[in-house]
Amino acid sequence: MNAEGTGPADQRPPRAAATLQPVEDELRRRIEGLDAGARTRVDRLFEVRVEHGETDPPATMAAWLRTTFGSVEAVKHQTIVKVANRATLEATIFAPLRARRPQDGSSTSSDLASAIAETVGDPFCDPRASTPANTFGRVRGEHMTSGANAAMADRHHGVLVFDTHDPLAFDAALVADLFATGRAWAERAREEDPDAVNYLLIWNCLWRAGGSIIHGHAQALLGAGSHYAAVERFRRDANAYRAAHGTELASDLVAAHRDLGLAIDGSGATIVAHLTPSKEHEVLIIGAAGADEREAGFVEAVSRSLIGLRDRIGVRAFNLALWRPPLAAADGWDGMPPIVRIVDRGDPFSRPSDIGAMELYGTPIVAADPYALIAALS
Repeated sequence: MNAEGTGPADQRPPRAAATLQPVEDELRRRIEGLDAGARTRVDRLFEVRVEHGETDPPATMAAWLRTTFGSVEAVKHQTIVKVANRATLEATIFAPLRARRPQDGSSTSSDLASAIAETVGDPFCDPRASTPANTFGRVRGEHMTSGANAAMADRHHGVLVFDTHDPLAFDAALVADLFATGRAWAERAREEDPDAVNYLLIWNCLWRAGGSIIHGHAQALLGAGSHYAAVERFRRDANAYRAAHGTELASDLVAAHRDLGLAIDGSGATIVAHLTPSKEHEVLIIGAAGADEREAGFVEAVSRSLIGLRDRIGVRAFNLALWRPPLAAADGWDGMPPIVRIVDRGDPFSRPSDIGAMELYGTPIVAADPYALIAALS
């Protein structure tokens, strides 16, 4: 797998339009073509339902429907694909027509390069003068410097401030340094506080994804007690899955996505176009059981995914999280690999939120086709 570099912000391609290609046909074809063992695994992991919705629009809407959704028939007869992971209870509703919904209140501005350039001189441009240090000092990587988060979310909470202001001007070297520097920060914190073993690395890119400062940066957290809730939930689901089926949840997830044509295998890690994404264009990078997240094959897969999302899909705002077992040996974590999850948060200049009541309290609704995503990353 090869990772590409980047040019200035204003040279990046425009954000890709969401596809209206339904996932139904390809997913059904792939499932029907599986051999018995693969079909058993997919059925064990996923519930797939295809629903057909009907509407009866008045003739007065015809012109608007054709302009907005492509045709009147597309609105009258709709296909929705619902996929649920039986082990984790993650679920997604694929509703491709929603990609063309009109968005009231959208910003007319689209000059992201100018918006980024206007913030040069923000506090992270001089992190040693404008961020607190952790009590153990700062960690200097090849492309970033650590500081303490001024508004802490755990006992140890750091910011990893990139040398480059533009948060989208990352390359494979920066991604590798992020994993190395984040882990070095966590180990330094553990020297002061050996009970703090639960490490979480997150990257909120741009304001649409929750980044309060534009300058490129990620965050590292380290705490004691139970792991962060989503990681702990995955551990419990994996242990229950092993007890019920005698196999590992992570390895079955990789195998099932591979069987369905939604995986790219690399040296030491697999890139997966998630079949139950939390929002648009969610990618999982799943390493080998017990592997270190700093290993070259895993980092290269993360780099390839990030660069592909940016340069081929047009993703500008995203969330990234690294899930891994505690830094010290602990019961119940056997077989868990490092996992990175990356999700697209949409156009930074779109005023409507990408998350509503369905995402918070129901089932996430997604318009992007995972088969288009895996093709773009291949």
